[in-house]
Amino acid sequence: MGEDKEHRRQGHPLLRGGGARTEPYTHGFSATQMLALTAACGALVPSLPPDSGHSKAVRDFFLASAADPPIPDEVAQLMSAMCLREALALVRTLLWLLGTRLGTLALCGARCLSPRFPFVRRFAEMPVERREDALRRWSRETVFPPLRLFFLLLKVFCLYVFYSLTDENSENPHWRAIGYSPPTDGDACTEEEEQSKSTKRPLDDGVIETIHHTDASLAASLAEKGLAVADDAARDVCRVECDVAIVGSGCGGGVAAAVLAAAGHKVVVVEKGSYFTARDYTSIEGPSMSQLYERGGFVSTLSGSGLLLAGSTVGGGSAVNWSACIKTPDSVRGEWAGEHGLPLFASPDYTAAMDAVFRRLGVTSGCEEEGLQNKVLRKGCEKLGYKVEPVSRNSSEGHFCGSCGYGCRTGDKRGTDTTWLVDAVARGAVILTGCKVEKLLFSDAAGGGARGKKKRCVGVVAASSKPAIARKLVVRAKVTVSACGSLLTPVLLRGSGLKNLHIGKNLHLHPIAMAWGYFPPDTPVPDLQKGKMYEGGIITSLHKVEAGDGLPHRAILETPLMGVAAAGTQFPWVSGRDMKERMLRYGRTVHIFSLVRDRGSGTVHGERRIAYHMDPADRENQREGLRRALRVLVAAGATEVGTHRSDGQSMKCEGASEKALEEFLDGVTVVRGPQSKSETWSLCCTAHQMGSCRMGATAEDGAVDACGESWEAERLYVCDGSVLPSAVGVNPMITIQSVAYCLATGIAEQLKCDLSSGKN
Repeated sequence: MGEDKEHRRQGHPLLRGGGARTEPYTHGFSATQMLALTAACGALVPSLPPDSGHSKAVRDFFLASAADPPIPDEVAQLMSAMCLREALALVRTLLWLLGTRLGTLALCGARCLSPRFPFVRRFAEMPVERREDALRRWSRETVFPPLRLFFLLLKVFCLYVFYSLTDENSENPHWRAIGYSPPTDGDACTEEEEQSKSTKRPLDDGVIETIHHTDASLAASLAEKGLAVADDAARDVCRVECDVAIVGSGCGGGVAAAVLAAAGHKVVVVEKGSYFTARDYTSIEGPSMSQLYERGGFVSTLSGSGLLLAGSTVGGGSAVNWSACIKTPDSVRGEWAGEHGLPLFASPDYTAAMDAVFRRLGVTSGCEEEGLQNKVLRKGCEKLGYKVEPVSRNSSEGHFCGSCGYGCRTGDKRGTDTTWLVDAVARGAVILTGCKVEKLLFSDAAGGGARGKKKRCVGVVAASSKPAIARKLVVRAKVTVSACGSLLTPVLLRGSGLKNLHIGKNLHLHPIAMAWGYFPPDTPVPDLQKGKMYEGGIITSLHKVEAGDGLPHRAILETPLMGVAAAGTQFPWVSGRDMKERMLRYGRTVHIFSLVRDRGSGTVHGERRIAYHMDPADRENQREGLRRALRVLVAAGATEVGTHRSDGQSMKCEGASEKALEEFLDGVTVVRGPQSKSETWSLCCTAHQMGSCRMGATAEDGAVDACGESWEAERLYVCDGSVLPSAVGVNPMITIQSVAYCLATGIAEQLKCDLSSGKN
């Protein structure tokens, strides 16, 4: 990084970021609120005197402040777009108070006092050191938890913008100092060479991107794809007829589309995200998160204790996950078959489905070269005598991509967008992108319906995200499949009038706790002297923290993708200088997380209205995994280790005795979120969602039956992670795709029976 480039970095314009803003800000913050916000940003990331021995890039980094424009306005804009309404109201209110003398006195105490008239400073008038001290106090606040939540929101959004905002060259001015260099296109073809290539993409024969259409052209495109279309201009409706309507294109929807299209049915997949391919991806964190993840990666629990990452693009989570391919553990299959009364999971059919998924994804079991993080995990485990297992991936064994979470630029990783959906399109399926389903359509079930069901699902109503398309899209189908994931399938079902008590309940998240270890470039461990933490396959090894006595493991240890901006939001903030010094070590700071199969669960109350409770046993298992991760990092040769606890809990390892290590580990706990009454807290980030419309043997046990069909409406099915009876305990991609394969096979058989019996 740093050389002048002859041509702009390749990739889709939406994924490049950068450039001066051409549109006015719409955040609505007043001038008074912006003064206070700018002062807070300047305290979180202050301008500091650099050391004369530093390079120019590092000196510039220390001199930079988050109070510099346009960062405060970008922070306000991002907050206004991504915060829950209560959180945004809290931010606006407290910023307004900090714009007054009395409000500043109430929130900052004696820190705002001055010996000169009028004796009380507004927050923006306080010296930066005092503002930093106020922020530290807010972080430890226990009497008034909303003040700590206010601190968290300021910290997360400010540091995210500071480290993700890019210029017209898709570069952030601080990356060079940090030593971060995202994959570039130095070896890629020029724009002329790119244009000379075939422009056809894998799904072009079936995809319709509504963002490029008008009302008239959309109807014409639908007809060109072989669909029966009736354009009702009087009602502002475009009606489409098909056999199967599928909502969502991820692990569940993609597989279901392929299976049902292969059975000869006309399938329409409705996806609210956009369609990108390998040549579109840039690995630039900010725009990639914005375009490829639900709400840009800022979906949080109502308490603010967790960030939930979920894919929101063609391919869903499979397009942005970390490639781990792990079959459903036998113990989990036995539990679901026995305790939940679901014989599918103990059947040969389910085993065959997992094998079929492995084949279609081209899963490989080896890794030619591991990245720094996985090398550390492996080396630490081996030194301690712990078993470390290779992780199969849906890529080649030589795949060395550390940015697949932003879309795989090499095209080596095989998500549903390059496998199952390609199969579906080859058999006539149509994929509508930029189109969000608003509700399900029902009619009265003929003859009272099967098993007493009074409703029959007959399709969906959807709307394009493009304002120029005013007409609603009504897709009428013989069968409708909801596959929009555990966070949104319950919202769709509830919003359409279904009332089963399990819809939205039993949400499992695989909560994680993060440990980190710093490995300087001159580490005495030869194998670990080269590489950065963001390079190489994201998950290629894992360690199971066994419980003993034949019981299932308590936790698993894996390594994450941790972008620069994500690191800024996740690292504990104790001062502006400490945070900058931590970020200078970013590239050599290895992270390992402890993931538990959670017994506790949450509830999806609505879109972005998610509550979650962590069971005490889960917390204890997570603690055991976190302590194990720290031991592994120390054994591998880290010079310093720590956790993401808000007080910056850490330990220097050089020269430390075994006794000192044990005393440190004794103090390691899994603290609660920012709304807790403890002075210390942490922010959890999870990427697995399961169980919010779980299968059940009866309507009293689950939201859908063993075939994935709604208990309340016939011909309405769910095929995504929400149907899992409980947490699976390992990366769930293979489990979700295997379940979808079985359910879609059953749907195809049911449609065949209906056809032979003369049912519509």
